[in-house]
Amino acid sequence: MPSTLTPYQLETALKQQVPEPLYLVVGEEDLLRDHALAVLKAKALVDGGDFNYDLFYGDEAAGGDIRNCASEMPAFAERRLVVVKAAEKLSARETELLSQYIKDPLESTTLVFMSAKLDGRLKFSQALVRAAVTVDCSPLRDAQLGPWLTREAEQVGLHLEEPALYALKEAAGGSLLGLRRELEKLASYVTPGRAVTAADVQALRGIEPGASVFDLTVAIAEGQQGKVLSILARNLEAGEAPLRILGSLAWQYRRIWKVKESMVAGSRDGESARTLRMDPMKVRTFLGRFSDQHLQTAARLFLEVDGQLKGGSGSRPKMVLERLLLSLCRLVEHAPKTQPPSRPSTQTDRRTARVVSNVRTIKRGNRTTR
Repeated sequence: MPSTLTPYQLETALKQQVPEPLYLVVGEEDLLRDHALAVLKAKALVDGGDFNYDLFYGDEAAGGDIRNCASEMPAFAERRLVVVKAAEKLSARETELLSQYIKDPLESTTLVFMSAKLDGRLKFSQALVRAAVTVDCSPLRDAQLGPWLTREAEQVGLHLEEPALYALKEAAGGSLLGLRRELEKLASYVTPGRAVTAADVQALRGIEPGASVFDLTVAIAEGQQGKVLSILARNLEAGEAPLRILGSLAWQYRRIWKVKESMVAGSRDGESARTLRMDPMKVRTFLGRFSDQHLQTAARLFLEVDGQLKGGSGSRPKMVLERLLLSLCRLVEHAPKTQPPSRPSTQTDRRTARVVSNVRTIKRGNRTTR
């Protein structure tokens, strides 16, 4: 079995072989971590049931208890399953007691460590990555969301038209849990056998046309402060949660950044237009309004506003979001005039420099002077 798998690769692998003694299920996407654990439980506890299943939490459990439990032989079954959730919260003292076990784990036990994010600088984390099969539960990239949505839709009896796929991704801002909820609503709304349309998605969201996150970014690109505030107000009045609006906007900005990067690398206007759902004749002008500095500053602002909305700073959420949107509009107004992203014309032009931001690492191609 490879050292790193996705949850769905894990599911396929376990159809052909027994579980390994050690797994590290790590990544920020809760839904993927839950799926991986469900797959492991279904395979490891075939005949022993919950009698051979033990669950610990890193901020409560003692390393000795976890080690002793994992060292026990299964009762009336072939395998035990021991799960440690929030493994990143295990103290250094507790991990010392587990270090020897992970070097020589019991074959009849499957020990699973689960974490949203591990500190890779710690010796225990490094040893665990080397010894365990890693199940990567990181947030899906934009290219992975479409296949995931199609698969999940089929499981609830839905067939999605391509525009509905785009609308769903936009509706949930890339959140798998949000997408799952939207699919569940659609399954009870759409007549069996009928394909799901973008209009169905919008109808269940309760958002009137012209108030999507795409409309919001277009208004920001044009510096239309009044329209930006109007779209925000319509979303809030329709019951959209402030954090969800922020997440959708941040997701759209990441998509814009990715499309800019792909166009510099040589992708066609039509491909970028399909990703952004806009006229191919307008896509370069639209992207040209989002300078690298704008995108980097926006990423920082998104983090700050996320903290304000979650931290109970006392500010009203609507005012916090209004200040954010007006700041984004001002970034467009005060930005120096830039050329739309262009494809490299020579081998020399393909040389790239890496620019690090607090959202992602992007590549920016060198532009040639006309």
